[in-house]
Amino acid sequence: MKKMVAVVALSLLGLAACGGTGSTGGSAVPPGDAQPAASDLLAKAPVADPAAIPPGSTMDKIRKRGELIVGGSLDAPLLSQQNPATGQVEGFDADLGKALAKYIIGEPKVKIVNSASETREALLANGTVDVVFQTYTITPERAEQVSFAGPYYVSGLSIAVKKGTTGIARPQDLNGKKVIAGANTPAIPAIKKVAPQAEIITFGSDPECVQALKQDRGVAYVQDETLLVANAKKDPAIQVVGNPFTQDPYGIGLKHGDEQFKAFVNDWLKKIQAAGVWQQAWKNSLGTVVQGEAPAPPQIGSVPGS
Repeated sequence: MKKMVAVVALSLLGLAACGGTGSTGGSAVPPGDAQPAASDLLAKAPVADPAAIPPGSTMDKIRKRGELIVGGSLDAPLLSQQNPATGQVEGFDADLGKALAKYIIGEPKVKIVNSASETREALLANGTVDVVFQTYTITPERAEQVSFAGPYYVSGLSIAVKKGTTGIARPQDLNGKKVIAGANTPAIPAIKKVAPQAEIITFGSDPECVQALKQDRGVAYVQDETLLVANAKKDPAIQVVGNPFTQDPYGIGLKHGDEQFKAFVNDWLKKIQAAGVWQQAWKNSLGTVVQGEAPAPPQIGSVPGS
């Protein structure tokens, strides 16, 4: 991951944990319409041994239902974004969700419930979604409300500004300035720690945060490296400055207390890493922006809360 972050810093700098638009609309993902790269990835994705799915388990209920319901985003470039031409949801998180569906059901049948950072815990607790794939940073505080499989990826917070902005090169430069952050994201305590005199302004989704930055409602936007690189690639008015100043491990959100399902998902993560599926999902998405080989996946259970 250190090597990857260094390459990111040389290529575009920046990259995700703001959440979706706040809608709870579902998006079905028909496997037959997948793009060629995603089809190749899913073709080699493993399927669970029937003995790994005991009767009455969460996995058994998902298999009988015939689709995996995922809390995620439809507007996060390179991570989970709906392609307007095909209707497919594409990206790193989206492909991993499809691969998990195939592992449980035998087919990559997924329904995405577009969630916001403020609603993820509730969606898991009330059973609206089975899992959350949404750049969901693992913290001990969140682990009191949800269970986390993983971590499955490690990123970090970076700073984005409007192109041409001067005077902001490091986190301490945010002191005394209006700084934009996603509501209920780790960016908020991180900003308070490195720039205690900053005025933090929050919005519920990444597109809202980017729009606010472009409208000069804040001079900087602090967000996860993954998403900022994607934003900068898509919008030349945005640029990322400095290096990531935190390490944020992403987990797969599960209903709190379902240890059987957590062990099952962690076992699946190990299998897709060994099979090269995880690495291919990265190459098909984040790897189209970040140069070099896929990073080594983080060790499962390696952070507090996982």
